[in-house]
Amino acid sequence: MTTWPYGMKVAPIREWPGQLTAKDQRKPAPFRAGLTDTLKILDREIYNLADTGEQQDSAELLVAMSPANFRLDGRPRADARPEHPGVIFSMEARVGRLSYPCDTFTDWQDNLRAIALALEALRKVDRYGVTKRGEQYRGFLAIEATAAPAGWATAEQALGFLIDVAYRSETFTRADQPSRILRAAQRVSHPDAGGDPSEFQRVSLAEAKLREAGLL
Repeated sequence: MTTWPYGMKVAPIREWPGQLTAKDQRKPAPFRAGLTDTLKILDREIYNLADTGEQQDSAELLVAMSPANFRLDGRPRADARPEHPGVIFSMEARVGRLSYPCDTFTDWQDNLRAIALALEALRKVDRYGVTKRGEQYRGFLAIEATAAPAGWATAEQALGFLIDVAYRSETFTRADQPSRILRAAQRVSHPDAGGDPSEFQRVSLAEAKLREAGLL
């Protein structure tokens, strides 16, 4: 059974910090290990980076999956496929807010393992007394990780947002089928059609709210 670090949140990526690695430049990882083993390493490094339980609970993993691909407990579904394999791990640590994006490898779990192993290697620098105040982590303090926008409070608000987005394609009212409105909003906002990725994420959140309300 896969055990995730206690208190760590997992959420969709809203915006990648910088430019994603081109698909043809990503490579298979030089290591092979299961997600369970990776999460054990990550859990240990979170514990070592934090001075307080509050800092431990601030740990967050962002993956390129839509909100619909998350289970009720907030973890990604086992069969979910991300838009791209990049992940961002961040947390409040005793040295400040740390953020580690990685999209070097072709699989998101391999990119997460690369981050976990990098954290382990940085911690081991202290073993030889070279650093006193966590200087080895400083290069990762300024990278901003952006989580997905907040969800909708009501299905009515979510539907109103979808109508506004879909209006750029055709006119809808609240009397129209929500599924038709959703499809139009998805077409308009999809990044492959020139749409804004952050708006497309909000469309996905609105879809999740309508499904929760039984409207889809």
